[in-house]
Amino acid sequence: MNQHGPLLARYAESLFWMARYMERLENLARLIDVTQTFESPGFETEAWDALIRIHADEEDFAKKYGVPDPESVKHYYLLARNNPNSIYGSIEGARTNARTLRPLISTEMWKHLNMFHRDLSLVQEDELSGDSLSRLCSRIKEGVQTHTGITEGTLFRDQGWHFYEIGRLIERADQTTRLLDIKFHRLAPRGQEEKRLEERTQWGGILRAVAGYHAFRRVAPVDFGPSDVVSFLLADASFPRSVHLCVSQAEWHLTQLRTSYGLRGTLTALEQIEEVRAALHDFRAQELVHEGLHDFLDRLQRDLITLAADIGTAFFRDWRPNAEPVAAAQSQSQSQTQTGSQAGKVSAEAEAPSSS
Repeated sequence: MNQHGPLLARYAESLFWMARYMERLENLARLIDVTQTFESPGFETEAWDALIRIHADEEDFAKKYGVPDPESVKHYYLLARNNPNSIYGSIEGARTNARTLRPLISTEMWKHLNMFHRDLSLVQEDELSGDSLSRLCSRIKEGVQTHTGITEGTLFRDQGWHFYEIGRLIERADQTTRLLDIKFHRLAPRGQEEKRLEERTQWGGILRAVAGYHAFRRVAPVDFGPSDVVSFLLADASFPRSVHLCVSQAEWHLTQLRTSYGLRGTLTALEQIEEVRAALHDFRAQELVHEGLHDFLDRLQRDLITLAADIGTAFFRDWRPNAEPVAAAQSQSQSQTQTGSQAGKVSAEAEAPSSS
C-alpha cells in the first residue's frame, strides 16, 4: 500500500477538471487552425459550422448569433466570455480549478497558468483572421504544451496525478470521437472521382487537427482511404490521441488508484473501460465506414460520458465541473462548501476541507 497521505475530494476533482479544460483548449485551437487552413472557397460557412456541431453548441449558438457564419463562429469560440466551450471559457475553468489547487501544484504551474490566462484574456478582434489567427492558434497550442511540460516535471506523483491524467485522457478520447464523427459525414466519399483529391486533402486535415498526420503516414498504406483514418484514430495502440490508447492508459491509472491507494470506488469505472475496450477490439473500420460509423461513435461518446460520471459519483460531489467557468470566480466559495460534504470519498481518512 502506498504511504502517501490522503487526498481531499475537492483536490482530486479540481485536478481532473483542470486537465480536461487544458486538453479542451488545445483541441479547440487545433480545430480552429485546421478549419481555416482547409476551408473551401464558397463553403466557408459549412466548414465553420462543423465546429459548432463538434461541441454540440447548436442551440446556444443559435440563441446568441442566429445563423452561423465564419465571423460569428470565430467570435463565439475565441472571444465570447459567456461560452464555457470557448477559448476563454476553457482557460478560465482551468485557472479556477488551479486556484483551488494552490497547496498542491508548483509555483511554476500556477505562474504559467496565470500568465496564459492573461494572454488569452487580451485577444482582440483583429486576431481572428488570416495569418493572425494561425499565430494565435499556435500560441494557444504552445501554451498548453508548456503547461503539460511543467506539469510533467513538477506535479507530485500521488493520487492527484492519477486523477489529473484520467481527466486529460477522457477529454482527449472524447474530442477525437467528436471530430471524427462530424468531419466524416462532411467528407465521406460520394463516388465522384473528381472529388477524390479534395477528400484526401480534407482527411489529411482531420489528421493534422489531432497532430497525427506524420504518425499516420508511417503506418498507413500509400493509397489510404477513410477506413484507414478511422482505424488509426480509434484503435491504434501507439498514437497518443487514439481512443484505444487513451482508455488503456486511463485504465492503468484507475488500477493504480485501486491497488496502490485502496480506492475501491474504481471498480465501476474499470468495468466501463472494459466495455469500451471490447467495442474497440471487435469493430471493423471498413464495415463501419459504409454502414454505421455515426452510431458507433455515438455509443463511444456515451460510454466516455458514463465513465466520467462513474468517477465523479465515486470520488467527487458530481461528475460535472465545480461551476460554470465564466462564473466560477463569483461562486468559488459556494462550490467548495458543496464539495466539503464529499471530502471523505477519495480516502476514508481525508480531513474535511476548510471553507473559504
